[in-house]
Amino acid sequence: MRVIGGIYKHRRFEPPRTFKARPTTDFAKESLFNILDNHIDFEDGIVALDLFAGTGSIGLELLSRGCDRVVSVEKEPAHHAFICQVMKAVKTDKWLPVRGDAFRFIEKSEERFDIVFADPPYELKELEILPDLIFARQLLNDDGIFILEHGKRNNFERHPRFVERRVYGSVNFSFFR
Repeated sequence: MRVIGGIYKHRRFEPPRTFKARPTTDFAKESLFNILDNHIDFEDGIVALDLFAGTGSIGLELLSRGCDRVVSVEKEPAHHAFICQVMKAVKTDKWLPVRGDAFRFIEKSEERFDIVFADPPYELKELEILPDLIFARQLLNDDGIFILEHGKRNNFERHPRFVERRVYGSVNFSFFR
């Protein structure tokens, strides 16, 4: 897992090979952040939520780009421990790794975010309702953006808050506002 931009650029962290989750590819991550750089000034007090954080790759990239605070929610104990290990290695107090279920976090969160990024397992049966839950719970600030990483078979183009979709190999990003 490599950081591609910002203050931690070129730093590498190797998640154990036993992990179920794999970091978003550098190609997809670079493309995603090129899009976000055109919509968001990361050094403008941005608060981000990384749901289904896996290895923490996106959360770390958000921090590296200048986010004031990143909350990463991950259910798997080993993945959460790895995120905590990376957080200590980069010596930041701006990253809050939360060990827990993303859906429970969504239900209980009172905080609002400028960016919500979700990379759930592509076969997750609740995947289709995830955008509705984010907006129903008002997790986004008024100008916030929700990014959902998903497989090819999911189509969110009819969702009322859908903005655009980008495809990078087998990685699909749908953007909602």
